[in-house]
Amino acid sequence: MMNFAFWLLKHLAKLPRSAVLMLAKVLGLLSYYAVVPRRKVGEINLAKCFPELNEKQRQILLKKHFYHMALLILEYGAYWYAPAEKLKSWVRYHDKHILDNALARGDKVILLYPHFTAFELSVYALNQDVPLISVYSHQKNKDLDAQILHGRHRYNNVFLVGRTEGLRAIIKQIKTQNAPFLYLPDQDFGAKESVFVDFFGVKTATIGGLGRIAKMTNAKVIPLIPTRQADGSVDLRFYPEWDNFPTESVEQDAQRMNDFIEARVREQPEQYFWLHKRFKTRPNGEKSFYS
Repeated sequence: MMNFAFWLLKHLAKLPRSAVLMLAKVLGLLSYYAVVPRRKVGEINLAKCFPELNEKQRQILLKKHFYHMALLILEYGAYWYAPAEKLKSWVRYHDKHILDNALARGDKVILLYPHFTAFELSVYALNQDVPLISVYSHQKNKDLDAQILHGRHRYNNVFLVGRTEGLRAIIKQIKTQNAPFLYLPDQDFGAKESVFVDFFGVKTATIGGLGRIAKMTNAKVIPLIPTRQADGSVDLRFYPEWDNFPTESVEQDAQRMNDFIEARVREQPEQYFWLHKRFKTRPNGEKSFYS
């Protein structure tokens, strides 16, 4: 079954761009109605984050999101098999000089990279120009795990740290490699390593690693946001490095991160990851939103 999926993705990579975009619209709409558990998660997340929208407005937003998720999945064949120059042509940099200047100074850099749906395409373009340190979560399916790892290493320009290796391994890579650390922190990793700070006005379990890692490595934090355009291409925008970061407060640093992510999500809400249980861990035994 997995081999068939790889074969299918490889052939999808050969289709005209317009055909893939049309397939994403069809698959996204079908998935909206067929994948009920994930749709319910998305509905709950949007209701919590956008109470000012009515149910119809949130439904329209969620349908758009399913399109973007479908496009993300259908493009995996291109990420893995398409010529590198084709991937590069689909991504436009904005203000990349911010990163270039930091690296030229010899600064250590953390790229704050929230979960927007065009994140994979952008990384497969960026990694052609910039070496990256990244955390990798191994997949249960061995064939899928091997394929994803092969894809991650297609340019021989990435340093992967297994999620189970912990903070020490991340710090070691940042200190020893002349490469920025690609940091995707905006998921629920449980209460143990998290602090509860606001995200869209909801107390949210938020990993406090950004401030800790920045402090331990003296790294600059440069946010990086991908935005999908109507033609399927992506604008990858680099934001100015953060001043006065980190502080002495893990909570304050985590709140600053969440505030930044929330502001970017409000600019393109249909492109943020709404189908995972972002609010799964609740403080003080509070009842689950998803039960």
